[in-house]
Amino acid sequence: MTVEEAMAKYGPSELTRDDLLVLEDPHYTAENVAIVTGAGSGIGRATALAFVANGLTVIATDRDEDGLAETRSRAAELSLPGELVTVVGDLTDDAALERIVDEAAAQGNVRYLANIAGIQTIAPIESFPIEKYDLMHDVMQRAPLVLTKHCLPHFRDNEDGKGVVGNMCSVHGHIVTQDKVAYNTTKFGLRGLTQSIAAEGEGKARAFTVSTAYVKTALVAKQLPETADQREMTVDEVVENVMLEDTRVKELMEPYEVANLFVMGCSTHSKHLNGGDMTHEGGMSLTY
Repeated sequence: MTVEEAMAKYGPSELTRDDLLVLEDPHYTAENVAIVTGAGSGIGRATALAFVANGLTVIATDRDEDGLAETRSRAAELSLPGELVTVVGDLTDDAALERIVDEAAAQGNVRYLANIAGIQTIAPIESFPIEKYDLMHDVMQRAPLVLTKHCLPHFRDNEDGKGVVGNMCSVHGHIVTQDKVAYNTTKFGLRGLTQSIAAEGEGKARAFTVSTAYVKTALVAKQLPETADQREMTVDEVVENVMLEDTRVKELMEPYEVANLFVMGCSTHSKHLNGGDMTHEGGMSLTY
């Protein structure tokens, strides 16, 4: 199966307005701002659209300018009630991280931060490229810390002193698979960061993680042919016998299903979710 064929079969479905969870929440209004990283594609794009569907002003950031333009166009096509503002930024650049938060503050009250951006490299430890490890750490663990550092003063400046950080974790922040040492390590570390935010948030700055198994993103779908070749399997066999073998729900998640978890987790309906994890991985790590 070619990459294009894998994308067609295992890539994300086209998102519709009906797919998005919309909640009654007094803070889901245009004067409140949500920052979403990785918003140029995949789960980040879906999360940005989900927050816009709930009436928020969203700072959608990514290094992919074309991807952000597609996200903005999709928000317009769906006639979503909130506002989406795109900010091109490199999560490995400290100045860019500060600028992202500054631009969010210029749009309204910074109340939500969703750290979604993620990258992957697969290789055994003895041959794992350290420059890739450093990059993955910078994007998926360090950037969420730095963005949180800049957001916390804004949270405390809100009328009620509140704000929420939602971090995209993974089943691999609970259990690990081989050849993913950087991904495993950064996702475990992200849970530690999340709990640290909760410990210092005084009950007002909340934080949580979302842990899923495999999601129908372009990132996942494009890796399937190479994984199949490495394992001497077909792409379908990789999906059925590797990715879904240990789950009880025998289908991949859609990006919008993950986005809806962030909508719920950031809402007032989840005020007791603080430092904890929303585990939605089909039973992979919880059943035998």
